[in-house]
Amino acid sequence: MDDLYRDQIIDRYKNPRFRGSLDPHDITYEDDNPLCGDRIRIDIRVDENNYITEAAYSGRGCSISQASADLLVEQIIGKNLEEVKALTKEDILEMLGIELGPVRLKCALLSLKVVKAGVYGLAAGEAADHLVA
Repeated sequence: MDDLYRDQIIDRYKNPRFRGSLDPHDITYEDDNPLCGDRIRIDIRVDENNYITEAAYSGRGCSISQASADLLVEQIIGKNLEEVKALTKEDILEMLGIELGPVRLKCALLSLKVVKAGVYGLAAGEAADHLVA
């Protein structure tokens, strides 16, 4: 089963579905993983009822961080902001479908950290790791 998920990660890395940017956007946030240099920015458009109507990500990094961002953006479109706030690291790991060591876990969770910081409206630099707990 891991091979199926590994193939999905490579496919999302090479053929992202949600790579890009939104201008204008209602929410945007960008952060990096200083351990490896991965960087992700996520732009979000929200309707009058706080449902995400569009989202896109941009950035650079390893296959895990980029695939995670692509999968997460796909998952949040159509959700309201409260549902997004409730996402956990287990949700990300389930999307990826493979076991990760501590270093790769930081890569996988960067997109969740970015989304939550944006949704909570944190200023740059205030996104703490506890947001992905």
